[in-house]
Amino acid sequence: MKLKTLLTHAALAGVALSATLASAQQQGVTKDEILLGSIQDLSGPIAGFGKQARNGMQLAVDEINEQGGLNGRKLKLIVEDHAYDPKKAVLAAQKLVNQDKIFMMVGHIGTAHNMAAMPVQFEKNVINFFPITAAREMYEPFHKLKYSFAATYYDQMRFAVPKLVKEKGAKKVCTMYQDDDFGLEVERGAEVGLKSIGMEFAEKTSFKRGATDFSSQISKMQASGCDFIVMGTLIRETIGGIGTARKLGYNPTFLGSSGAYTDLIHKLGGKAMDGFYATMTVQNPYTDEQSAPIRFWANKYKTKFNEDPTVFSVYGYSIVNSFANAANKVGANLTTESFIKVMDTMRIPPDIFGSAPASFTPIKRLGSDASRMSQIQDGKWKTVTEYFSEANAKK
Repeated sequence: MKLKTLLTHAALAGVALSATLASAQQQGVTKDEILLGSIQDLSGPIAGFGKQARNGMQLAVDEINEQGGLNGRKLKLIVEDHAYDPKKAVLAAQKLVNQDKIFMMVGHIGTAHNMAAMPVQFEKNVINFFPITAAREMYEPFHKLKYSFAATYYDQMRFAVPKLVKEKGAKKVCTMYQDDDFGLEVERGAEVGLKSIGMEFAEKTSFKRGATDFSSQISKMQASGCDFIVMGTLIRETIGGIGTARKLGYNPTFLGSSGAYTDLIHKLGGKAMDGFYATMTVQNPYTDEQSAPIRFWANKYKTKFNEDPTVFSVYGYSIVNSFANAANKVGANLTTESFIKVMDTMRIPPDIFGSAPASFTPIKRLGSDASRMSQIQDGKWKTVTEYFSEANAKK
């Protein structure tokens, strides 16, 4: 009898020891803390986006910690700056993964930057969770450590371009795009969308990342008689391109992707930006928004950071909360593998910001391919379409 009791105690001790060792071996998770990392542009051409995303993440982290954390663990967020340079993104990833030993990379901004950093993460079994880029490479080719929330630039354009071209009765469609992975995704999606309605680009012109003068590109499209321009641009390139056109008295329809959907466009570009269209998902959270929940959140954010929130603030906030919801479902034994198991059956409902519902499976790593369009009217973004997606396109 004594021998049986001793064996039972030994077995229980073994189980406890195994659990302790498993916890100890999981990078970035201790008994009282979960360490998250993020890489943003805090000093480069899209620093406006990066700082807002960081603030949104921090607001979510603070709220979660104020409520006791996740299964007894507080969240800690470490943010590094890549200044929109993929080489610096690699260095930042190496620091976060190998020195800080983060559990997960969340909301890393930039297409080329994610692609450069992911190999560093994957070598140490660190998930790339909801990067702030809508490139297909964020979930293709399949990798168990990839999870993407954003309808791709490619899908946004292939659905939005034919819809708006037909609505405007455009005759000559052209494109101006950044000569990198981001810009090419916008251009390729638009090209496929045009093909679906029997059209093709009349003119294409590109620019290098960091360019500030767009007079030659705009003049080229004006000379070609383009009455509709697809913009593979971010903040200053959108403002610079449209601003140049307005000065020339050139007023085609301009359509950009979610990469240009930010209040910085109309705040920095002024009245000249009125009429610009962009694809988007969640709406920009204005502090005087008619929706009470959005208005309350926006004013809470402004009180904390002394600046108005933007859609990138929402991205950061939602990404951390999506992580938290999944981690809560995992329970106390939080590991990379247990997190993946929960995510692969995850359903994320629409939120107060109007996001489309998202879902994941063991072979589906993009939450949703749905997007919609918004237009700057009288200095503010106004949503002008319902969601469109592959499912809607087939109807």
